[in-house]
Amino acid sequence: MNKKTILSVGGMHCASCAAIITKALTKTPGVLYANVNFSTAKATVEFNSARLQEPDLIKVIQSKGYKASLSQGGDPKAEKKRRQQEINGLKGLFIISAAFSVPAVIIGMFLMPDGLFYTGYELLYAMYYLLFLATPVQFYVGWDFYKGTWMALKNRAANMDSLIAIGTSAAFFYSLYAVLADAGAQYFEVSSVLITLVVMGKTLEAIAKGKTSEAIEKLMTLSAKTAIVIRNGKEHTVSIEEVQENDIVLVRPGEKIPVDGLVVEGLSSVDESMITGESIPVEKIKGSLVIGGTMNKHGSLRFRATKVGKNTTLAHIIQLIEEAQGRKAPIQRFADMVSAYFVPIVIGISGLTFMVWYFAIGQAFSFALLSAVAVLVIACPCSLGLATPTAIMVGTGTGASEGILIKGGDVLEKTHKIKHVIFDKTGTITKGKPEVTDIIPLQKISGRVLLALAAGIEKDSEHPLAEAIVKFAAERNLPLEKVSRFQAIPGHGVTAKVSSAEYYFGNEKLMKKIGIGIDSCKAQMHDLEKQGKTVMVLATKRQILGLIAVADTVKETSHTAVMKLQKIGLHVHMITGDNKRTAEAIARQVGISNVFAEVLPQDKADYVKKLQQTGTVIMVGDGINDAPALAHADVGIAMGSGTDVAMETGDIVLMRNDLLDIPKAITLSKNTMAKIRQNMFWALFYNVLGIPVAAGVFYPWTGWLLSPMIAGGAMALSSVSVVTNSLLLKYKRIR
Repeated sequence: MNKKTILSVGGMHCASCAAIITKALTKTPGVLYANVNFSTAKATVEFNSARLQEPDLIKVIQSKGYKASLSQGGDPKAEKKRRQQEINGLKGLFIISAAFSVPAVIIGMFLMPDGLFYTGYELLYAMYYLLFLATPVQFYVGWDFYKGTWMALKNRAANMDSLIAIGTSAAFFYSLYAVLADAGAQYFEVSSVLITLVVMGKTLEAIAKGKTSEAIEKLMTLSAKTAIVIRNGKEHTVSIEEVQENDIVLVRPGEKIPVDGLVVEGLSSVDESMITGESIPVEKIKGSLVIGGTMNKHGSLRFRATKVGKNTTLAHIIQLIEEAQGRKAPIQRFADMVSAYFVPIVIGISGLTFMVWYFAIGQAFSFALLSAVAVLVIACPCSLGLATPTAIMVGTGTGASEGILIKGGDVLEKTHKIKHVIFDKTGTITKGKPEVTDIIPLQKISGRVLLALAAGIEKDSEHPLAEAIVKFAAERNLPLEKVSRFQAIPGHGVTAKVSSAEYYFGNEKLMKKIGIGIDSCKAQMHDLEKQGKTVMVLATKRQILGLIAVADTVKETSHTAVMKLQKIGLHVHMITGDNKRTAEAIARQVGISNVFAEVLPQDKADYVKKLQQTGTVIMVGDGINDAPALAHADVGIAMGSGTDVAMETGDIVLMRNDLLDIPKAITLSKNTMAKIRQNMFWALFYNVLGIPVAAGVFYPWTGWLLSPMIAGGAMALSSVSVVTNSLLLKYKRIR
C-alpha cells in the first residue's frame, strides 16, 4: 500500500544539501517519490508501506549527516518554535561573529601600516590580536560550514559550505603562516568579515523565508482550542483533541466552529472566508455542513461532528499546501542541474585564478589569493536554489488565501501554458441544483401519478436530476411506489420494476435502446430543450407515459468567467451528457460556442485527449463523475467547496465553487512563473557577471577588482533579494 508523509529536515545549508537527501531517499528501495524543499526544510516522500515506514526514512536522512523528524504540520506552535529557534540561533551566531569581526576590521584597516585606512598609529602585537579575534569566528561561528563541507564530501558532492570553508580557510591559514613565520601581510579580518556577512545573509534569508509561509501559518492558527460537547445531556468544555466523531457540539455566537459536522439544530450565518476566500457569511440551517476553523456569527448551532483531528477540511487544506510547496516545478530541474555542477566548476575556476595570477602573470601571492577567495565567495549558488521554491511557496499560499488550492509547482507551471478550457455543465457552469419545471402526461394518467412513478423509480439514484424529482414529489407529499430491480444505465437513465411492470426513465438514447419511438412527443421535447431544460421520458416497454422537464440555472458568474478566459486568448468548450439542444441553450447563455453534447462519462476523457493534440487543456468539473477527464487533462480543476472527492481529484481545487477563480488561478500561475524567471535570471546574471570581476579578468584594462568582503556582502544580498522578489507576489492583485 502506498503512503505519503512529510518529514521536517534539519541541518541543511543550501540547495545542494536538499539534492543530496533527495538522491538518498530516491535510491532507497520502496520509495516511489521523494523531494526535499530547502526553503521549507521539508521532505515529501511517497513510499510502499509494506516495505518501509517513517522511522526507516528518518534513518536514511540521518545517515547522510542531517536531522529528521515527522513534520508537525498540524501544530502551528511547533512549526513556529522550530523556525524561531533557527532564526534565534543564526542571530546569536551573527552577534558573536560581529563582536569579534568589527574590532578585527578596525585593527586591520586603521591600526596597521598596510591597512587600507592607516591612521599613522600602529598597534603593537596587532597580528596576534587579530589571530585571537579571528579564531573563534573561523572555528566556532564557522563550524557549520566545515561540518557541511565534510557531509558533502562524504556524499561525494560539493555545496555552498564548501566554497565558504575553502575560501575563509585559505585566508585564515595563510594569515596564520604569516604571523608564525613573520612573512608579511595577513588577512584575518577578511576571513572574519566573510563569515559574518554570510551568517548575516542566512539570518535575513531565514526571516524572509518565514514570511513566504505566512498563508499556511494563518490557516494553522484558525482551529479552535476547545469545544463544547453535549454528553449525557450535559455541556462539557473539552480540548479540540478530545472531540470524537458523532459528538453533538454546541457553538455560540462569536465562537469558532471546532470541527467539521452537520447541523442538527439552530439557525445562524457563518463566516467561511478563512477557508473559501468568500467574504459573505453563509446561512446555516438543519442539515447544513459546517467547517472547522470558520466563525459562527449570530445564532447558536448544534451539530454532529463528522470529521475530527487530521480528517477535518482545514487539516486537509494544510496538508495539501504543504505537499504543494514540496512539489517541484519542471523549471526547477534546470536550477538543480546548474547547482549540481556549479560548485565543483567554481572551485576549479578559483584554483585557476590563483595559478594564472601567481604563476603565469607573476602577481603577488596576496593578490592571487584574494582573487581566488573572492571567486569562491561570490559564486555561492544559494540564490539560484531559492529562485523557484520561494516563488512557489508564495504563489500557493496566495492562492490558498483566495480559496484556490494549487497542488504544486508543476501545476503552476502547466497552468500558465494553457490553450483550452473545458467546462462540465451540471454543477460547474450551472448551479447543480435543478428544479422540476414541467410534468406532461401523454396517456390516461394524471400528472401526480406520473410524478409519483418517476420519483419512486429515481429515489435510489444519486444523480442531481433524480434528486430534483424526488424532492419535488416529497414537497407535494406524494406516496412513492415501492420499486425493485433498480438499475442505472450511465449516460441513458434508469430502469426499475414497480409491482410486476418494467419502467424506463431517461433520455432519448434510452428510448432508442429499448426500441420505443418518440415521434409522438418529439416536438414537445425539442421545444423544452430549446429553453435550456433537460427532458426525461417515462415509458414501459410498450408506450411512453409522459415527460418530465427539469431546469438547472446558470451560476451568476459563469458568463463573466467565460468572457475573461476568452479575453486572454483561451479556447473555451463545454462538455455534457445532456442532449445537444439543451446544451446549446445553456452554452448560449454563457457565451460558449464549442459544445460537446450527449457524451457518456467514460467518453469525456477522449474529448480531452482530442483537444490535447492542439494544445494544453484544463478540465473543470465537480470532481465526482468527471474524475477520468480531470485525470487526463494537463490540469484538472475540481469544483466542490472542499469535498474530499474534489480535493483528491483536482490539480487545483476551487473552494468556493466560483468560476471567476479560474482566470485568477491562471493569472496567479503566470505571475508566479514570471517571478521564477526573474529570480533565475538575476541569480545567473549575478554569477556570470560576478565571477569574472572577482577573478580579475577586467583588472588589466579597467582596474576592477573585487574585495572578498564586498563579494561576501553581494552574495548575501543576492539571496535576500531573490526571496524578497518572491514575497512581492503577495502584493500583486490577481483578477
